[in-house]
Amino acid sequence: MTTVALDITSTGWVTTFQDLGRRDTERRGVPTGGAADQHSAAVANLLVGNARDATLIENFGGELALVPDADVLLAVTGAPARVTVGGAPVDTWSPLVVAAGHELRVRGDMSRGIRTYLAVNGTLAAKTLLGSAAPDARMGFGQVIAPGERVLLETEFRGFGHRLFASPLFRLPVPVPRFDDGPWVVDVVASHGVRTIPGIRELIAESAYVVTTRSNHVGLRLDGPVLHPDSDTEIVSHGVPIGALQIPHADELIVLGRYRSLTAGYPIVGVASQTSLPLLGQAGPGRELRFRWTDREVSLRRFARREAEVCALGQAAAEAFGALGFREPLSRNKREYILT
Repeated sequence: MTTVALDITSTGWVTTFQDLGRRDTERRGVPTGGAADQHSAAVANLLVGNARDATLIENFGGELALVPDADVLLAVTGAPARVTVGGAPVDTWSPLVVAAGHELRVRGDMSRGIRTYLAVNGTLAAKTLLGSAAPDARMGFGQVIAPGERVLLETEFRGFGHRLFASPLFRLPVPVPRFDDGPWVVDVVASHGVRTIPGIRELIAESAYVVTTRSNHVGLRLDGPVLHPDSDTEIVSHGVPIGALQIPHADELIVLGRYRSLTAGYPIVGVASQTSLPLLGQAGPGRELRFRWTDREVSLRRFARREAEVCALGQAAAEAFGALGFREPLSRNKREYILT
């Protein structure tokens, strides 16, 4: 095992340590948190031979740049981005060897998504809270990476004898999502609250909604038409799933994210499908969203297909890295892929 230093030369707006979130903490009142775009985060880790829930780096806006002091294997996923090594463009959504002393720069296209993810083979030295490196600012756990900081990495990677700008290391079945320029379509499953507001289902299906600057890690606040319950009967506070479409007293629609409060007293008219959640995690201010009603069975089938794609990538990556002497990765808090 070797310790490698990643010297951070630029962090853009906000760069943090991240993973797929906390487990079994919501019963204690702590949101799961984790990467807003879980798909991109998981794929980035699989592309470098890590477990899908390993700690990685998330960049929100601007440009992330770093220089390793030894050769590293990394991958950049998430929103469309211009990625360069030593000034030369390289591929995203693909394993990449960055040689010692070469600067990697990642500049996301904010008009097409707001988050990029960078995974590096091995284990990043990051603090954890309740078993996760995911930030939670409300609990004083910021996890912010600053320019000039040195991030340490424990890795067994020794290089593949691969020239920096040669053909891709592997040809893997990578499930790359689409980031269209126009409105993004979000699938929604109706919840019991839709029956308390006559006409809301039709209104949401026919309308366009725009993400506002009031959005944050708790949820997206959307400008667009809404209706309110005819009755002023108090709604008993109840559990709220990730992706819930909530109608507060104000004339706006809120889509709750991974750091939402666990209970609420506002009407919940629907829940975004699992396959739509990563897209919502990439939606920034000004992004137009349209909602498409679907049923639970269709939503589950679509999620199963997406999960099968990720599992297929994991299997292909395991075979490719196994052929190079890597042992199978284990989940978070255990060993990642290790060279034998």
